[in-house]
Amino acid sequence: MGLLERIYYFHGELSQSRYPNATSLVNQFEVSTATARRDIAYLRDRLLAPIAFDQLKNGFYYTEEGFGLPFEKSPKIIFLLGMLSKIADEAGLGSLEEVQSLEKRLSELVFPAYSKLVDAIHCEWVEVESLSSTIFEAIIEATVTKKTLHVSYRSAKAEESERVLEPLRLVSYQGRWYLLAYCRLRLDIRLFHIARMLSARLGQETFKRESEDNYNSYLNSAFGIFKGEAVFQATILFTSTAAELVRHQRWHRDQVIEEVDEGILLRLPVNDDRELVMKILQYGSMARVIEPEALRQRINHEAKAIAAQYE
Repeated sequence: MGLLERIYYFHGELSQSRYPNATSLVNQFEVSTATARRDIAYLRDRLLAPIAFDQLKNGFYYTEEGFGLPFEKSPKIIFLLGMLSKIADEAGLGSLEEVQSLEKRLSELVFPAYSKLVDAIHCEWVEVESLSSTIFEAIIEATVTKKTLHVSYRSAKAEESERVLEPLRLVSYQGRWYLLAYCRLRLDIRLFHIARMLSARLGQETFKRESEDNYNSYLNSAFGIFKGEAVFQATILFTSTAAELVRHQRWHRDQVIEEVDEGILLRLPVNDDRELVMKILQYGSMARVIEPEALRQRINHEAKAIAAQYE
């Protein structure tokens, strides 16, 4: 059994005024007397528990009322830790050794409330991708140490290439992981889909980054996963049930929602309309593009193509 489990047990006995001692820990957890005494010293000296020994009752007691252990009375913190565990699984990181080790340590730290709460949380993302732990670890190492990363990459068109990258940001988006990096092949900043990396190894060369604000601006300027400076602003009218749903959603940090008689108008900065087209089609006839005209025509073309498949 772990140290903190024994500490929680001893704290419970103290709180119930049962006057526990080292023998209590020895009998409950089958540890040595020396270990039990170290546990009590840890509670007193490291966790600053106000304990004293009663010679007549041969046990310890709290000299002050209301003492609590770390996390014992912090359900919000325990909930946050539980969510971090679930999100790691849903983000495709649950199989990484470091994540599993961290979850085990957190479980011991807030025992037993943590394990109970984790089981009570259901977290579900769609289209979650599994990641190679070897590739992901190489990316993390390169990002932290500011070293180049050598990758074999397969594009969306199934074209394979060898790249030397300067990692800038790890990006998690809708259950998928991306790497924002300067590509020495294309001589430009690009966003690489990590699931499409066939291999990755750490290089020996270090690099110097530009201003951090440049990368934040690149990632935050436009809607969706297609990053970069906004090329146009899209205005979409949502009606009926779609209006009620989108009214409470955030599609982009710079979005503007306007209430109108038919529902709501959503305005977004856009760099590339591919993802936005899919989002609009998702709402069917309850979403209508107001502007720009080019986006209206894209949706019109896609809608007709879909209809043609069912004629």
